[in-house]
Amino acid sequence: MKNSNPLILAIGLLTLSTSNTYSQTESKRNALMQQTEITKETKADEAYSFGEHKAVADALQPYIEAAKSGDGKLSRTAFYDHANIVGSVGGEYYEPNADTFAEMVTSGGPSPEIEHHIAWIDISGPAAAAKVEFINWGGFRFTDFFVLYKHEGQWKISSKVYDSHSNN
Repeated sequence: MKNSNPLILAIGLLTLSTSNTYSQTESKRNALMQQTEITKETKADEAYSFGEHKAVADALQPYIEAAKSGDGKLSRTAFYDHANIVGSVGGEYYEPNADTFAEMVTSGGPSPEIEHHIAWIDISGPAAAAKVEFINWGGFRFTDFFVLYKHEGQWKISSKVYDSHSNN
């Protein structure tokens, strides 16, 4: 190759340098836009998740309040009509439907000293699971596991499995 024109060589290098700088700037801009979108989606997901967690906890409140008040009708409002309930009290197996369970809550009467703790809630779309611990409910400690479902915007208990521990 013969001697290259220094001016043409300089223009070529400047063009290459400008092109690389443009590509780097464009890449940074695209990365920033993508990160902004991810942040917006993450914040929206977090807000939704927080709201749904609260909605599930709120759906459990009639059940929790019924445990304290002994109001079986209130307890019944927390369950779907088809709800399955299985558990034991003092080692004796029970499988009441939601209506019979409501009658059991009423016949057990109020438990003003009851304490509860929602140990966890796990949500996947319209399905959720929750664990609630109770002490001093009719003299027992209970662990309740709930499966909830959100239908037409409302969370309700679809099933409950429970255990009474030894008397408190």
